[in-house]
Amino acid sequence: MSQSQTTRDHDTIRKWAESRDGHPAKVETGGKGGILRIDFGEPEDNLTRIEWDEFFEIFDENDLNFLYQDKTADGGTSRFNKFVSGE
Repeated sequence: MSQSQTTRDHDTIRKWAESRDGHPAKVETGGKGGILRIDFGEPEDNLTRIEWDEFFEIFDENDLNFLYQDKTADGGTSRFNKFVSGE
């Protein structure tokens, strides 16, 4: 069984994403900030790549936690991640 972990640590999040060729991105919402995503590979049409500084500014302003998985159930590298409320 694979296990998920939660963190707010910027370095942990950045290292996890970059080790999987992930890039910080957001879905534009028409307001301030946006919906955060880690983009893998070619950018999706609805995603805008952003710098890590902007990514973590939105992350902190919205009091988010990063839920992630290091390995899949069969031991492979996992890309599973989700942003959840820090409340």
